[in-house]
Amino acid sequence: MRHFLVVTTAFLASFPVWADEAPVKDPESARQYQHCITLARTNPEEGYQEGLAWASLGGGEAARHCQAVAMIGKRQFEEGAGKLEMLARDSHAAARIRAGMWAQAGQARLLAHQPDQAFTDQSAALALVPGAPDLLVDRAQSQAEQKDYVGAKRDLDEALAATPDRVDALTFRATAKRYLNDMPGAKADILRALTLDDHYQDAWLEDGIEKRMEEDNEGARHSWTNVMSLAPQSDAAVTAKRDLELLDEANDGVLEQPK
Repeated sequence: MRHFLVVTTAFLASFPVWADEAPVKDPESARQYQHCITLARTNPEEGYQEGLAWASLGGGEAARHCQAVAMIGKRQFEEGAGKLEMLARDSHAAARIRAGMWAQAGQARLLAHQPDQAFTDQSAALALVPGAPDLLVDRAQSQAEQKDYVGAKRDLDEALAATPDRVDALTFRATAKRYLNDMPGAKADILRALTLDDHYQDAWLEDGIEKRMEEDNEGARHSWTNVMSLAPQSDAAVTAKRDLELLDEANDGVLEQPK
C-alpha cells in the first residue's frame, strides 16, 4: 500500500529484544545462538551456513531459528516465514519467544506481499502476548495492506494507548484516518508526530500528502523536500520525489488518494 508503512528487511532489525531470546536454557547454547543470530542479520549467507552446520551438530530449534532469520536476510521471505511458522507451532519455548517467531514470520509474509497470512501470524503472536505495541503496529500494516483501515486504526489506537509518544504509530494512524476521511484527526496525529520528532521522514511524507489534498501546494512541496533532505536514499524519498513531479505537472485539482 502506497504511503503506509514501508516494510524492508531492515525493519526486522528493530523487533523487540525478546524476539531473539534464545529458545535454549544452557549458557553455552545461548551464546552460540546469539552469535548465529547476529551473523544471520549482518551477513545472512554466512549466518545461514552457520545455522546449517550447528543444526547438523544437534543445535535443534535454536539453529533452525537462526537459519530462518538468515533466509529472510537473503530475501527468501516466503520460505523463511514458513520455517518460522513451523517453529512457532512446534516450539516448547516460553510464550513470548514463540510470539517472537510468529511476529517475525508475519513480517516476512509482509515482505512476501502476503498480508492475509501476515495478519494470521501476527494475531497468533498477540494471542501469546496480548497488547504488545510492536505487534499491534505490525498487524495494522497487514490490515492496511488489505484496505481494512478500520482494523488498522483500531490496532494503532491500542498501541498508542500503551505508548502515546510512538511517532511511527502516530504517523501510520494519520494515514489510516486519511483513508477513512477523518482529515482533522489525520492532521492532529501528524502534527503530534512532527512535534515529537521533526526528523521522521515518513511523518513529513504524510504531512505533504495532507497539505496537497488541501491545495496547499507550497506546504506540500516544503514537506516532501524535507523528506528528500532528511533521508535521500529512503523509500520515503522515492515517493516524495514522485509526488513532487506530479505536483509540478498538475495544473489544478488535488492529489488523488493513493490506490
